Amino acid sequence: MQIPVDMGLSVMEICKANELGVLGTCGGIALCASCHVYVESDTNLNEPSEDEDIMIDQVNHYRFNSRLGCQIRPDCNMDGLIVRIAPE
Repeated sequence: MQIPVDMGLSVMEICKANELGVLGTCGGIALCASCHVYVESDTNLNEPSEDEDIMIDQVNHYRFNSRLGCQIRPDCNMDGLIVRIAPE
């Protein structure tokens, strides 16, 4: 899927807009982990914030590549970013 990088949308917002089954209950402030995704590409991402680290430690189905979709804002430097929505 091609995503617009000039709008500043997060992966969570993109998934919600495309009805991909991401809840994003907290609205994107890293408090609920209902936007848990697996980053499946070698794309350079920013390091998780302390808030994201705390929340991601509490998710079901944690993997080494787990991230919160609300904390990933794709930009032109992330060409080839691949994420998979984690199971609930």
